[in-house]
Amino acid sequence: MSNTPYPEINSKRLWQRHLDMARIGATDGGGVHRLALTEEDIEAHLLLVRWAEAHDFTTDLDAIGIMFIRRAGKDVSLPPVASGSHTDTQPFGGRFDGITGVLVAFEALETIQEAGIETRHPLETIIWNNEEGSRFIPACMGSAVYAGVETLKAARAREDKDGVTMGACVDTLKKALPRAGVRELGAPIASFIETHIEQGIKLETSGNTIGVVTGMQGYRRFEIQVIGEDAHSGTTPRARRKDAFVAATDMTHALREILWDDKDEMRYTIGRFDVLPGGISVVPGQVNFYIDLRYHDKDTLDDLGDRIPVVCKAHAGPCQIKIAEFITQDPMNFPENIITSFEEVADRHGFGHERLYSYAGHDARHAARLCPAGMIFIPCWKGISHNEAERAEPGDIAAAAQVISDMLIDQAK
Repeated sequence: MSNTPYPEINSKRLWQRHLDMARIGATDGGGVHRLALTEEDIEAHLLLVRWAEAHDFTTDLDAIGIMFIRRAGKDVSLPPVASGSHTDTQPFGGRFDGITGVLVAFEALETIQEAGIETRHPLETIIWNNEEGSRFIPACMGSAVYAGVETLKAARAREDKDGVTMGACVDTLKKALPRAGVRELGAPIASFIETHIEQGIKLETSGNTIGVVTGMQGYRRFEIQVIGEDAHSGTTPRARRKDAFVAATDMTHALREILWDDKDEMRYTIGRFDVLPGGISVVPGQVNFYIDLRYHDKDTLDDLGDRIPVVCKAHAGPCQIKIAEFITQDPMNFPENIITSFEEVADRHGFGHERLYSYAGHDARHAARLCPAGMIFIPCWKGISHNEAERAEPGDIAAAAQVISDMLIDQAK
């Protein structure tokens, strides 16, 4: 056991930070609508910078818009020990997904700073960019670029539904932070740990406070374009139609059949389905939809993912079809020594804990390509997330911040 003192985090300040952040992009339903690199998201970044400047922490930005808030260490040659998450939300999402991980990490830096604890490594709060993928597809884009999974050029060229590029929005963020330093993509990180709400009910059911994440399931994502022919809905008989909607729904029904599993472990989702041209008296000439397929076993994920194009082509009818798999990630596991370290810290403070597997994707997946990485979960009410009703309790958030603070001290000493 280390003799290093572990200062107590400021739980009231941490909760107030959540309330302050929740005002940025607040919705009438009690949630937050703060898409990546919108005015609201940039405002959230500016607020973090103001808090950082009060402690003389420095701020850097990289070429894809990831922000790094640094507390200096004794040895300037050492890479940072880091924690963090993201500020962007899903459309009309909740007040805790992502931002809790940022605020927990920042509270840890503040607590360590105020206690006057010196660390050899610098400490950082990382705000990954475009984690949700709700404005620019795919998700976790910033961390993917930082880790070399996706190219900077491709990411900057991504467009939102209005044709605005991510690159243009990153440039806007940089203009809003003229005093920010420059961080090179892929610059070394000594370790990275992330806090997130569970987005499930296991912790709530067990009564434990900390979920120590052992790994993440893999996923494959496809864009399907079904191309038929626009036609008059009143004058065009069925035999002459190239109805893209009919073909697309035939595909989705057939996919549901082959991707069904009795254990309810396979995750097959179509979260976006665009019917064009969108006239109520027009036979749809095109449908675009996106498939999100997730599973914890690589061989099964490979097999079923490979069947998606086959099934779609078999049900295209008179329509043409274009299929693009735009991102693939294998299942992964976090290092055992990070997992056991989390457990030891939780025990130190008397926090009930258990090991959990993550069925959602997070930036820690890509960070793990660069350095030892890990995650903890805290309970969220009824497992509700990506929803305005999303809720986490102040005491659970404070417990996470205490664990993260202790871990940063242990890893950076």
